[in-house]
Amino acid sequence: MAVSRLFKRFCGLHRANARIQACPPGYIHRRALSDSQVFNNGDDTVLPVLIVGAGPVGLVLSILLTKLGVKCSVLEKSKTFSKHPQAHFINNRSMEVFRKLDGLAEEIQRSQPPVDLWRKFIYCTSLYGSILGSVDHMQPQDFEQVVSPASVAHFSQYKLISLLLKQLENLSFKLCMSNELEGFNHGPFQERQLLMGHECVSIKANDDFISVTASFLKDGKRMERNIRCNIVVGTDGAGSTVRKLAGIDMRGKRDLQKLVSVHFSSRDLGKYLLSERPGMLFFIFNTEAIGVLVAHDLKQGEFVLQIPFYPPQQNLEDFSPEICEELIFKLVGRELSDINVIDIKPWVMHAEVAEKFISCGNRIILAGDAAHRFPPAGGFGMNTGIQDSHSLAWKIASVVKDIAPSSILHTYETERRPIAIFNTELSIQNFKAAMTVPAALGLDPTVANSVHQVINEGVGSILPSGLQRAILDGIFTIGRAQLSESLLNEKNPLGSSRLANLRRIFEEGKSLQLQFPAEDLGFRYLEGALIPDTDDALGAPEGPTGRRRDYVPSVVPGSRLPHMNVTILSNSSSEVTFSTLDLISGDKIEFLLIIAPTDLSYHLARAAFKVAKEFKVSARVCVLWPAGSVKQVEAGSKALLTPWENYIDVVEVKKSSNPSSWWDLCQMTDKGAILVRPDEHVAWRVKSGVVGDPITEMRRVFSATLGLKPHNRRDQEADQ
Repeated sequence: MAVSRLFKRFCGLHRANARIQACPPGYIHRRALSDSQVFNNGDDTVLPVLIVGAGPVGLVLSILLTKLGVKCSVLEKSKTFSKHPQAHFINNRSMEVFRKLDGLAEEIQRSQPPVDLWRKFIYCTSLYGSILGSVDHMQPQDFEQVVSPASVAHFSQYKLISLLLKQLENLSFKLCMSNELEGFNHGPFQERQLLMGHECVSIKANDDFISVTASFLKDGKRMERNIRCNIVVGTDGAGSTVRKLAGIDMRGKRDLQKLVSVHFSSRDLGKYLLSERPGMLFFIFNTEAIGVLVAHDLKQGEFVLQIPFYPPQQNLEDFSPEICEELIFKLVGRELSDINVIDIKPWVMHAEVAEKFISCGNRIILAGDAAHRFPPAGGFGMNTGIQDSHSLAWKIASVVKDIAPSSILHTYETERRPIAIFNTELSIQNFKAAMTVPAALGLDPTVANSVHQVINEGVGSILPSGLQRAILDGIFTIGRAQLSESLLNEKNPLGSSRLANLRRIFEEGKSLQLQFPAEDLGFRYLEGALIPDTDDALGAPEGPTGRRRDYVPSVVPGSRLPHMNVTILSNSSSEVTFSTLDLISGDKIEFLLIIAPTDLSYHLARAAFKVAKEFKVSARVCVLWPAGSVKQVEAGSKALLTPWENYIDVVEVKKSSNPSSWWDLCQMTDKGAILVRPDEHVAWRVKSGVVGDPITEMRRVFSATLGLKPHNRRDQEADQ
């Protein structure tokens, strides 16, 4: 059955009926494991990788692993894919990852709403009322593709999941429900399966494999199946069962805010906003209600309203569909005849990172929300998770293919956990920036939270629940009175002062931001599967500011390879341009060495080819010629690199907006060289030529990057 049909069939409201087995500490049994035991090569009864959780992070990981030739399958505890829009902003780096997934980035760009319909955040008294201010989050350079070959996107999570499922279908994955499985309890667990309604309830490890117990309903009966695998990756969300079973704690700030998310549709509202005030987010403040409206798709009239929630004085019964409709009408400024409340969900905002991402001898791994939980401000949650998968996939594949020892998996935590901690702090700062707007209007959110805490934990806790509710409602009513038209206008001295303060916040970029190019593209791994510069002048990255900062290209080891348009240097009349990021393969474990056409660099390239062969890893060489090079000169590369064939001659394609040469962009000379990992991050560089024997240096570089002892491969071959 085609995945597109199955997706339609399975989509619906999320109804979790899974159970989490209560486990005593140490439930996961751990024993010492040698590298040779991490994978049972040739044992068809053991699946190399089992992914638990079929959100965007788990699905992207399954696609990346499959493209790299790693057998894997996915368990998802929900019986259906939720159609709640959830995450919706996809940043530059994630879109670059999607460019590797067979046209996914291009399909998202075609399917998303036009950028002019979502580039602004609008602050207003109601959707039909006065506009307090607006912020345009797109700058001219965002459309020029100078720093990235991909543009950001506004695309709801359930739509992204639908496209990812199509990718899996093309990779021969089977999407199955438990009652459709025949002989499920017999024979080895198969690869390329996505099993819905299957919850991971226990994990046990021995010397040979990990045993995962999956619980599911079949013909109305609760059943269990044991799945043998080498590695379990938990991508099962903020409440991760895998994380809990592994006994991994979260560290950070809990319960920053409780909210209710109301998913609804109204084509009439969408049509009005399309013509009058298009935007992505609408922050609405009036005397009757306060809320944030996310316009997921104005043409389809699809919205999500976020409303503050204060239990136990408030409960979910206070947010019935009928009550939510009334709240929506108050925020819109009039009634909507075609409103349809689809889904109502409570949720809690946290800012936490798992104390570790790897456990059980590199056998249990966390990624995405299972490893880190951010405030949604800035859209870092899903994007950080997608980049987790990108970082992890090539390392798992390197172990499966016996290119690297299992210790390389620990560099995933070494690299990604600091990024998660940084993004957590950045999300908190962006969330605080969002709170500056209501504070400027006389609504300090910290006051409401403090009062709520006093009622729950202080003297108010002894009062009857009805009185507690009345006190809370009274305080909110008094607070919203600050938003009355008689007060909030230019003729009122206090109102005029508040509006002037609000304008300064917008003009100085101190409100909630959408794009963070410096962090989205410029994040850098300080240690891990890389060789740091001995004279690294950059040091630790600058702390988050909560404001938009421009990306500065860098090839310091650990950085993402900068983007520049290039074209193949050949006698062909075709001059198709592509990105330097496209030089890295998405279908195999391959390192890329970028050099200039100089004699010493060609000598280094031959050494890299020879050493890569010793290490049983693919290497490709890019000879990057300056703009204006004549087409006949590529014959020089052939003469100097023979018998090696995996090389490409390319020439710079300069833009008027970015006239720098490649080596100037990298702040290096053309005597330098750059080695790039399969995840497009720089593993090593030399600024002005290798000092000493290039073969010795390349052995040092590949050994350190892959986590091998020096000369390990050569010594092994000598022993054979």
